[in-house]
Amino acid sequence: MQIFLVGGAVRDALLKRPVKDNDWVVVGAQPNDLIAQGYEQVGADFPVFLHPSTHEEYALARTERKSGRGYQGFVCDFSPSVTLEDDLMRRDLTINAMAQNAAGDIIDPYHGQADLAAKLLRHVSPAFQEDPLRVLRVARFAARFADLGFRVAPETQQLMSDMVANGELEHLVSERVWTETQRALGEAQPHVFFQVLRECGALKVWFPELDALFGVPQPEQHHPEIDCGIHALMSLTAATVLSKQTSVRWAALIHDVGKAATPQDQWPRHIAHEQRGIALVKTLCQRLKAPKDASTLALLACEFHTHVHRALELKASTLLRLFDQLDVWRKPERFEDFLLVCMADSRGRSGLENVKYPQANWCRQVLAQAQTIQAKDVLSKEIQGAAIRSELFNVRAALLKDWMESHRSEFDH
Repeated sequence: MQIFLVGGAVRDALLKRPVKDNDWVVVGAQPNDLIAQGYEQVGADFPVFLHPSTHEEYALARTERKSGRGYQGFVCDFSPSVTLEDDLMRRDLTINAMAQNAAGDIIDPYHGQADLAAKLLRHVSPAFQEDPLRVLRVARFAARFADLGFRVAPETQQLMSDMVANGELEHLVSERVWTETQRALGEAQPHVFFQVLRECGALKVWFPELDALFGVPQPEQHHPEIDCGIHALMSLTAATVLSKQTSVRWAALIHDVGKAATPQDQWPRHIAHEQRGIALVKTLCQRLKAPKDASTLALLACEFHTHVHRALELKASTLLRLFDQLDVWRKPERFEDFLLVCMADSRGRSGLENVKYPQANWCRQVLAQAQTIQAKDVLSKEIQGAAIRSELFNVRAALLKDWMESHRSEFDH
């Protein structure tokens, strides 16, 4: 029995990046051999064992043979005769197909070190095309290592395009697509994930509402980048600077999908794109089974982002109604996330990446003033029940009207 460190731990150590998890492969063993040594077997699909003291994962070396469509249709062989090279061959990218023995020697049968040096994401073997999830994984690794200058190898990009053309990605399940997307959104350059998917055609399969934005023009005086798809990716990049929350990044990416539904004879203007986008955002989030926090924030950003852009022009009553629609009274943290999405939208434009956005602080200050009046402050014998809500609104509106008139000049520049 031989044990090797494999995969990401070897890759990241060679890249001198922090190693998060150690994965191990056991060659020449059977399940009982590990169980006898105190390992705990877990996993329903194939034998994985937890080390008795470190609880790190140890997997028996295995081969995989395609037996159906999608990412689940595989027959696996875990026999003791499976070699380390056999196991490494089934992996996705050469940079993930390296191992290290107990002496610290690197076993690299598929030239992963050369591809690390060349900064290439290259598939190990033609078996890559048997698992459509790998298209998303390659795009995610491209987003992760973009800051190091990595790119997808041309032959791998072509193979991914072929897989899309053959309909393989249609056999993925929503949960797996969202998991890869959410992980990609957490990377340093998440926009690269969507660029790579678009280049191979996968964006149109799972994110058609986003894909449809590319090629749609906007007025150049407001959007020097012109293209709505480029603006979406730039908004995501701006959100990445502003927040680590994947829900904020997701909302920034898709807040403008309604512009793809603008009739062409109205281009480059996009009147009512907010309303047109609501159904599209819902459909996209439902297709991916995105979690409620991400879906809700995306819907709010879609419908109301232009309200915040114009916040300094709005009446007190209009801002109060906006606060009600956003449920800021009960969801203050979500309101903060929403404001970050609006700021990302403003900064997601060519040459305006660092533009000031006083509207966000204006909204915060207006809300703080409104919150100085609570329901208990308007209670009386004459005002009870449903009338309290109306009276609270009116009193707050009157207060805000005066406050906004005297303070607007501090923000409006």
